Amino acid sequence: MSRALPKYNKRRVGLAGGAAAVALTGAVIAGTALAGESSEGGGGDARTLAGPGTVSCPDVASQLPAIPASAQAEVERNLALLDQQITEANKRLVDTVGQGGPNFVQNAILGPLEDKRVATVNRIATAIGRTADRPAGLDSLAACSLDAQGDPAAPGQEETGGTETAAPPAGDAGAGGGDAGAGGGDAGAGQDGDASGVGTISCPDVAPQLPAIPASAQAEVERNLALLDQQITEANKRLVDTVGQGGPNFVQNAILGPLEDKRVATVNRIATAIGRTADRPAGLDSLAACTLTK
Repeated sequence: MSRALPKYNKRRVGLAGGAAAVALTGAVIAGTALAGESSEGGGGDARTLAGPGTVSCPDVASQLPAIPASAQAEVERNLALLDQQITEANKRLVDTVGQGGPNFVQNAILGPLEDKRVATVNRIATAIGRTADRPAGLDSLAACSLDAQGDPAAPGQEETGGTETAAPPAGDAGAGGGDAGAGGGDAGAGQDGDASGVGTISCPDVAPQLPAIPASAQAEVERNLALLDQQITEANKRLVDTVGQGGPNFVQNAILGPLEDKRVATVNRIATAIGRTADRPAGLDSLAACTLTK
């Protein structure tokens, strides 16, 4: 039995030109309140007087099919998490005004937000897909933008989670076994660093933690294991390219945090691929966090 998502979820983020502008609430910016609370006519304005802009994201709830009753609670939790992610991103816009170079907002706020949204909408699709048709294309709702007051880097100047769309589902032949061979270098990652002393990124190796891979999932699992390696290589390159940028938390905010979000989305795709014809492996998210080794 399915039932539609309650209306309050679909109203949670108001649409504006196809995107939902969510204003940071309760923040005091440069000693003043939100513009929406003090402007003469626009109580719903999402801008702040300090001018860092606000984040606008597509509304996910309104794009969902009828939600099976068994998935309702999980879907609602993840829709609430999408809202929380936007609120946190808006807070970071205010807290980091003036930090970093011209691409700071894209690298440290919009890019990480997109990666988190990819992982979250994939969890929503997985929850629905357990007892109904899995909704396709939710990843296309992950990318967010900064309103006209902000000045992020143009999309495409830096990598974002939107480049990692889910791999096409493999066939369901159901044969057993299989070594997940590709991506075995996932844990090493240090070889991609440079010799300038910035350090290299080390991540837990995912491949050895996987169960036997059904033949039907082999290709998809190997693609995503290779993607894990690519993500680490790109993160190490960004370590070198951004030396000296940002404050003391720049590496965590702009490189390690976004990398973890991408890895969460990727290992979830691996688990989903295996789970189509075998027991879905649990706990792969615990392998997502990486560290910087000097």
